[in-house]
Amino acid sequence: MLKSWILVAGLALLCTSFAIQVDYDSKAMIIDGQRKLIFSGSIHYPRSTPEMWPDLIQKAKDGGLDAIETYIFWNAHEPRRRQYNFNGNLDFEKFFKLVQQAGLYGILRIGPYVCAEWNYGGLPVWLHNIEGVEMRTDNEIFKKEMQIFTTKIVDMCKEAKLFASQGGPIILAQIENEYGNIMWAYKDAGKAYIKWCAEMAVAQNIGVPWIMCQQDDAPQPMINACTGFYCHEFTPNNPKSPKIFIELWTGWFKKWGQKDPHRTAEDLAFSVARFYQSGGVLLNYYMYHGGTNFGRTTGGPFITTSYDYDAPMDEFGNLNQPKWGHLKQLHAAIKSGEKILTIGTAVTKEYSYGINLTTYTDDKTGERFCFLSNNRTEDATVDLQQDGKFDIPAWSVSILDGCKKEIYNTAKVNTQTSIMVKTQIDNEEKAAGLTWMWTTEAVKDALYGKGRFSARQLLEQKRVTSDVSDYLWYMTSVDINGTSWENANLFVNSSGQVLHAYVNGKLIGSQSGYIFQFKNPVSLLPGRNIITLLSVTVGLQNYGELFDLGPEGLDGGPVRLMDEGNATTLDLSSNTWNYKIGLNGEIKQLHDPNSPYARLWRTSEVLPTGRPMTWYKSTFKTPSGTDPVVVDLQGMGKGHAWINGNSIGRFWPAKIADGNGCPRECDYRGKYTEDKCMSNCGKPTQRWYHVPRSFLTNNTNTMILFEEIGGNPSQVSFKTTIVGSICANVEEGNTLELSCNKGQTISEIKFASFGDPQGKCSSFQKGFCEAELSPSVVEKACIGMESCKIDVSEANFGSIECRNITKKLAVEAIC
Repeated sequence: MLKSWILVAGLALLCTSFAIQVDYDSKAMIIDGQRKLIFSGSIHYPRSTPEMWPDLIQKAKDGGLDAIETYIFWNAHEPRRRQYNFNGNLDFEKFFKLVQQAGLYGILRIGPYVCAEWNYGGLPVWLHNIEGVEMRTDNEIFKKEMQIFTTKIVDMCKEAKLFASQGGPIILAQIENEYGNIMWAYKDAGKAYIKWCAEMAVAQNIGVPWIMCQQDDAPQPMINACTGFYCHEFTPNNPKSPKIFIELWTGWFKKWGQKDPHRTAEDLAFSVARFYQSGGVLLNYYMYHGGTNFGRTTGGPFITTSYDYDAPMDEFGNLNQPKWGHLKQLHAAIKSGEKILTIGTAVTKEYSYGINLTTYTDDKTGERFCFLSNNRTEDATVDLQQDGKFDIPAWSVSILDGCKKEIYNTAKVNTQTSIMVKTQIDNEEKAAGLTWMWTTEAVKDALYGKGRFSARQLLEQKRVTSDVSDYLWYMTSVDINGTSWENANLFVNSSGQVLHAYVNGKLIGSQSGYIFQFKNPVSLLPGRNIITLLSVTVGLQNYGELFDLGPEGLDGGPVRLMDEGNATTLDLSSNTWNYKIGLNGEIKQLHDPNSPYARLWRTSEVLPTGRPMTWYKSTFKTPSGTDPVVVDLQGMGKGHAWINGNSIGRFWPAKIADGNGCPRECDYRGKYTEDKCMSNCGKPTQRWYHVPRSFLTNNTNTMILFEEIGGNPSQVSFKTTIVGSICANVEEGNTLELSCNKGQTISEIKFASFGDPQGKCSSFQKGFCEAELSPSVVEKACIGMESCKIDVSEANFGSIECRNITKKLAVEAIC
């Protein structure tokens, strides 16, 4: 029996020929009567720009996707209560309309809690500060606000006719997110809350199915869906529901001080194939394009500005090869069996431990489609009797058309690898370097203890700032009677994430961490001494049970002074503390080139470097072409960057990744975890920062940097990111596709050998057999072309004797 969803609000809608009916059963999504398997990919609209959206969406379609998924980010759209923003890269209506124009479906995950490594999980901090509110539980204040926002988003979608039931692209919607992982902490109130969420969502009457993520007890008619690196063992809580993998993690996020995570194309494809082998219906890649955390949108805390995620498209929108191409071929292979997979009967036979054959059979026609999986970490040979004998690599799945012919194997990568490079910009600025102006952040008021209000306690930072700034100044004074304290120590308990401590106007030390105790020697003079503590957030916590209650800043301290000389301890926690939110430079909008405080900028023969709390400004010309632009901030410490007044996010090149734990070779075999295949050891966590071309003018641009801890901008430079070289090693019987970035052509074939080539990308060597025509065939097909296709066959390269092996074509080319 099918569960049918049609919007019943109005006969006109029901009668229109544009309405799309979205049904489902356990084997398929059924869209206007057509039984479908769905491949979807996450592209978060605020992590790119509207100018990037069409290209990202088209590349997703070219990669074989059927749908685009995105969260809706509550705190971005409602930064202040009842003050909404849906402009620029927050125009989700425009985003979904572009999705539809490309011929794709949409998946709308309203949340409105989203996690997503987004600041505060997408929840607005003003909501946290409402008296009596308890977030994500059976609390009337929270539920009222959540319903108001959810209804607003739904109403906007209806007005724009975005739901499939109105002829729009959206075929699924989600309420709440990953609540089942933490519901235990909310007990019965959590169960009541989830029931309310389901009822509230269904009452929105959107005409398409609702899903819940990681919610095993999702109330009907919610479809429960899974997330993770693998999901083949997941079973929906209703046997009539489709099996949905709403977040297949294509890689992982990164935090300041951490190494770069990497998930191989082979293992990602293995997860996809296992999911559809086990009856999967809809899969969504999280992320398909990760993008950039512009502004102060990073969560964590300590999530980097780059949200690349090792996704099939990189942060800048380039294809991440071979991942993108390997998945494209997988999608085509699975779609070739879509008819049988969505109506057939499945039977799985275990040939030996970890070796399984799943056969889908059309009971009417007898047609078959098979998945042969090897869950072990060593290769295997499987004899399927009349269907043939198959060599199946370790940790892989072979897709067998008719259960007789291998059309794809997840461990055999037959697509190109692209080596991306950062190129110098060829103009006068390259030779001369950037010319800088500078100004100091005015901190005298804070160092003298002058605040905007006071309290006789150490307040929690979110409660004070409502997250309008990363910065909160805590200021107090202490009177020392008699002689000075020469052997004193200042102790400060901080709930994170960064602390800068000043005594009598001088910086005495800094520290960062999640929860830490700052300790630093200090000398105090007889009489009044001023203690100024600058607490800095680096993204608010976004996940976990009761995460919204996690404190930031000094929150009760304690703050103590201890003089070892006379064994005296002063607890300053209940002193009168003065408070000031933000920086004076923020108030004066120094990040804006059109700020009325332009007179503050100055030049000098020697540029001040290594100075905390300093602003820098420079101009540069827009790089020619269309290649993505990045700024190299090596030499800077920690702070924030703007281009023509547009934030490109926080920077922290001074944060260096651990020098250990980066293997020379990444073995795809075996279960993936986020720390399995790390790289970038001993280097800045993030050196390069994305500058979207839409942020640039046609000529001269202004970059402004706020440096918090001290840096040297003389090394800062702009570059473009392009495909430098491409290589591939493709088995006979396949078609090799090579391509450079748009506007680039293949200029040189460094290596080409059809036969038994050895080695890997950048180090190929000829094997014991080779077709003599290998270089000339490849050069003729590819030189001077943006892209080319080559049939890997003896018909194309000539007959050669290579004993009893599968011949391959290895190519390395320069773009």
